[in-house]
Amino acid sequence: MIRLFSALVILCALIVLPALPTSAYQQSDNQKSESQKSDTKKENTKKVDTKKGDGKTFTAEQVVESVILVYGSRPALEHIRRNGVERGKITRFNAEGAGEDANYERRFIRGESLEKDKIRLDQKLPTMEYSLVYGGGKLCGLINGATFTPRQDAASNFISQHLHSIDSLLRYKESGAAITLIGKEQQKGLDLYVIELLDKEKRKTRFYISARTLRVLWLEYEDAPSNGGSVQVKYTRKFLDYRLVQQTLVPYHMILLEDGKQTQEVHVMTVTFGSKVDESIFSNPEA
Repeated sequence: MIRLFSALVILCALIVLPALPTSAYQQSDNQKSESQKSDTKKENTKKVDTKKGDGKTFTAEQVVESVILVYGSRPALEHIRRNGVERGKITRFNAEGAGEDANYERRFIRGESLEKDKIRLDQKLPTMEYSLVYGGGKLCGLINGATFTPRQDAASNFISQHLHSIDSLLRYKESGAAITLIGKEQQKGLDLYVIELLDKEKRKTRFYISARTLRVLWLEYEDAPSNGGSVQVKYTRKFLDYRLVQQTLVPYHMILLEDGKQTQEVHVMTVTFGSKVDESIFSNPEA
């Protein structure tokens, strides 16, 4: 059934976005994107025509709506992913490149927009356990049932990764964001659609989408650095190891880079959508 569903989704995407150019690849998009060390340098980037064989040009909406179909369709994403639980491992790297591992559990309830989502991220490090709770556009921390104010860099990093995410593209209409097709590029043998998203708060995110599979391979945005500095840095998030979960597409491996240097890696172990999530876990015990 999963194979049949996957075939139908790809067929639907091709109907919405006809005559997508295809190429023969010896490696998968994920394998190639992971090996890229300087994907966006101009000397390695070649502009490619965005027109179809009949001379008509694709629109940003055609591309993004086709991406949504490939990820599971808007009704499936809205209903299947309304709430859920994700578990895995986060590795964070310091300035010297040393990594620190933490097991995590992420529980969420989807809101009408990204800002109205409710998220609780429980993390277990070798020396401590703590939680970050996001709701109403605000973030607080919990340790042993007591609240604390997360460091500015940790809070900014958490919120930025939520607002600059694949979900922000899949839910662009619900969030009132504007999308623009920047063009089509060829990088390291990959044909890519480049979509820029501008949300209501004027935050920009660029998505690099495989023209072959219509999967988001990576995204880019600029924000304050996680070390608390004042100079804006360029963030890149790569998405690898895509798998079908309850008829929707989920990346199981994510890499975060700051100005080209890896600072975080996430390996998802399990994802379950539709599981009951108690709303009380998102409340501030001191409120």
